[in-house]
Amino acid sequence: MKKVSIKFLGASGTVTGSKFYIETPEINILIDCGMFQGLKELREKNWQPLTIDVSKVDVVLLTHGHLDHTGYLPRLVKEGFKGKILATEPTLSIARIILLDSAKIQEEQANKANEEGYSKHPVALPFYNLEEAENTLKLFSGLKKDEWIILSKNIKFKFQFNGHIIGSTFIHLEIFEKVFIFSGDVGRLNDELLAPPERPKWADYLFLESTYGNKLHPEENITEILKNLIEKTINDRGTLIIPSFAVERLQLLMYLLWQMYKKNKIPNIPIFIDSPMGNNVLNVFQQYPDWHKLSMNEYEAICNHFTIITSYADTWTTIDDPRPKIVIAGSGMVTGGRVLTYLKQLIDEPKTKILLVGYQAEGTRGRQLLEGTHELKLFGKFYPVKASIHFIESLSAHADQAELLHWIDNIKNTPENVFLIHGEPGALDAFKVKIRDAKGWECHIPKLNESIDMWL
Repeated sequence: MKKVSIKFLGASGTVTGSKFYIETPEINILIDCGMFQGLKELREKNWQPLTIDVSKVDVVLLTHGHLDHTGYLPRLVKEGFKGKILATEPTLSIARIILLDSAKIQEEQANKANEEGYSKHPVALPFYNLEEAENTLKLFSGLKKDEWIILSKNIKFKFQFNGHIIGSTFIHLEIFEKVFIFSGDVGRLNDELLAPPERPKWADYLFLESTYGNKLHPEENITEILKNLIEKTINDRGTLIIPSFAVERLQLLMYLLWQMYKKNKIPNIPIFIDSPMGNNVLNVFQQYPDWHKLSMNEYEAICNHFTIITSYADTWTTIDDPRPKIVIAGSGMVTGGRVLTYLKQLIDEPKTKILLVGYQAEGTRGRQLLEGTHELKLFGKFYPVKASIHFIESLSAHADQAELLHWIDNIKNTPENVFLIHGEPGALDAFKVKIRDAKGWECHIPKLNESIDMWL
């Protein structure tokens, strides 16, 4: 019997901060290395050293490139990690974009807080800087999906496609002949841009995301909702602001709006894409055509249909543009990025419309808007919310409860343990009951920093 320990360093009892540490007699593995986002008490955990000896981590395996799965990597390196960071090529391309952008934003926000004096700390510091992010990239090593990689004598793994965003995978890890499945974030069954997720066939230990474990995405007519919002924006001579995740949601919105224009469902209203990171992600779609459904002709036609903003000066020109317009800007949960500048200037105007798409985590500005807040704090000041707030939940990149159940329905055995992760408490509890009823499997909801020993 061999002892294997798993420590839940993030995404446990909450959605973000994905980090799962596996200690084995042969090698020590970290699955994902994400930042906490949302509630202040969660964000503050980012600044606390990990409860493991980072120098003993041999390898990091990434399910996909989102910040809540990769954003802690530069701190990991700073704390002494010297091993390899392994993922699919498009995941590493996305992670590269996100880490460099995140470092730049953190440096800018720290400088702004110091200049304007709204930090509660004597000196505001970035969580990590550009140099630390660039040092992290040197440890990246890209792999193909479905290819077995031998980590040690009795441990091997492969990445398997799971939708969600370009490059995203679940991890099939075999330790002393036992199968550990880490779901990552499972994508949708009917995604416009990506193929349906592949499904695991066997799992002795299943680590299952539960973001929408208590919800079914509504059957929405997305085209009709967008059409009505755009018509109202034109009639009001206002601005439709769509805070968007730079990876996948931005490209999906572009695809949908382009399709609507092509089919004469909307007029040729000016549409501005103000997301430097999103623009870089568009290049990843061009670079890895095998990972998505778009043809290169479609890709080029879509890009040519939009005004893509590259400079901050053009952000202000766009704000001052008196025409009715659509602005799609990062970030998706309104936690940072260019969208904050638009909201600062336009959120107090009744003719402004804000459309939220995708998941809004607890403690984010996006969640506050969704829940009807009357004011929003931006750059240290409060602004009244007079804009109308709209939401399309079905544009989420996450599988809902039914799609998650479908995903695990292909597993032939009864897992020895099922760990529910990546969910808020209500979603985790509801999903635990649902899985017990649907599959007869007992599930465990791990707490943050909980450690579990297994004998294999």
